[in-house]
Amino acid sequence: MTAQELRLKQQKRQDAAFRISTRLFAILVLVLLAAIIGSLVYGAWPAITTYGLPFITTVEWNPVTSAYGGWDSIYGTLLTSFIALLIAVPVSFGIAVFLTELSPIWLRRPLGIAIELLAGVPSIIFGMWGLFVFAPWFADNIQPWLMEHVGTLPYVGWLFQGAPMGIGLFTASLILSVMVIPYITSVMRDVFEVTPAMLKESAYGLGATTWEVVWNVVIPYTKNGIIGGIMLGLGRALGETMAVTFVIGNAHRIPGNLFDPTTSIAATLANEFAEAASEIHIASLIYLGLLLFLITFVVLVASKIMLMRLQRNEGAHS
Repeated sequence: MTAQELRLKQQKRQDAAFRISTRLFAILVLVLLAAIIGSLVYGAWPAITTYGLPFITTVEWNPVTSAYGGWDSIYGTLLTSFIALLIAVPVSFGIAVFLTELSPIWLRRPLGIAIELLAGVPSIIFGMWGLFVFAPWFADNIQPWLMEHVGTLPYVGWLFQGAPMGIGLFTASLILSVMVIPYITSVMRDVFEVTPAMLKESAYGLGATTWEVVWNVVIPYTKNGIIGGIMLGLGRALGETMAVTFVIGNAHRIPGNLFDPTTSIAATLANEFAEAASEIHIASLIYLGLLLFLITFVVLVASKIMLMRLQRNEGAHS
């Protein structure tokens, strides 16, 4: 056997080993995912058999009487994440456009590094800053102003009526928005930068303004990446624990306005899991964890379907 034949045989063995190893890694991910789901279902089974699906829509949470319902935690999780995205997406989009289209060259790198460093700040630091610094300032300066000027408006005024305590639903949402802005901004900036310069220069050559180039060239070209960045931020917001636990108020109730205290699934788990004594209490907390897992899964599936529809409709209106 010649040296070339030996080399080809060795390359085939290496290629086969590479394919098998990568396949095993992919299978390992699926096995871990199945194991997580299985452990959650097993741990939550006493609560599932006791409360069933009505657990999702029940508000009462009383460890003394062993009455548990997860709707207030689910509602708080969804609402805080929605408000956080409502604030974070426009801000992140503006920062990403500034970095890629408007910022001076000397400012792009330090500003980009600062945003990436902000993403690395531990969540407990955000929580402590929110509780000891932001919440008192918010209660003394911003909440009274909102109650006086926005709280009197028709249709939306009731959202800004409540006790100016500093902590509550709106404060948690603001802290969450600050936490997810670096993630969404980084993804948007990266996808904006991959837009071919020829496309943008052609649009500028036809007399388009910067906004027209961004809206008609950059966004259509990078829409899949933009949605991916938003979904990344949403996943971060849904699962955030410590920062939300510090400032959300941790009250098992449906908030009547944006200033009311409430709770989230992650905050409920952080507050009660270590002190849960009865089997049904622990199972109910694991049931909440299972529901959070399912919520995240549904969000990811919905984003994937949205991306598939966008890809299917590409060029349909041209």
